[in-house]
Amino acid sequence: MEMALDAYAGASDDTLLVLYGNGDPMAAELLTRRLVPRVLGYATRLLGGDRAEAEDVAQEAMLRLWKIAPDWRTGEAKVSTWLFRVVSNLCTDRLRKRRTVDIDAIEEPQDDAPGAVDRMIQSDRAAALQQALNALPERQRMAVTLRHIEGATNPEIAEIMEISTEAVESLTARGKKALAVALAGRREELGYGKD
Repeated sequence: MEMALDAYAGASDDTLLVLYGNGDPMAAELLTRRLVPRVLGYATRLLGGDRAEAEDVAQEAMLRLWKIAPDWRTGEAKVSTWLFRVVSNLCTDRLRKRRTVDIDAIEEPQDDAPGAVDRMIQSDRAAALQQALNALPERQRMAVTLRHIEGATNPEIAEIMEISTEAVESLTARGKKALAVALAGRREELGYGKD
């Protein structure tokens, strides 16, 4: 199967979606391998680290992608941009539903990572970043996550979030500043040493 997938390796996401829409399951396999890890990571971050809920969101988003595949119009939008927008909307819906629940009553997930020092430091850093991200307003968290963790460009983020590029720049700048303030006093604790 891997050799068969190699034949598609250079194909764009657009091309793979059109091939799948025309009945090619191998194209879907490769597109899934390309997109799901990024979508899952993005959803996990937006949902405050809830991996199980993020998996549900990623699955739903991919199902929606497969449904629109036969009607996909090449050149109107990037597949990844469309998919990130769907994930953003699904996460926003779930976060709104959560607000009706007492969030303080939800137990924090436990980290059962091995005891190696480097792994613990990385885990502490990731937890600190996630905690700081969680404190940001929702749209700032989306913009910062898309830009600085997922590597999306400002125009892509603008399209995903359906806002102007200037609004993206403002959201990311304010988000980065808030993260810097939130993490400033924790440099030594997180293993970065003194300034």
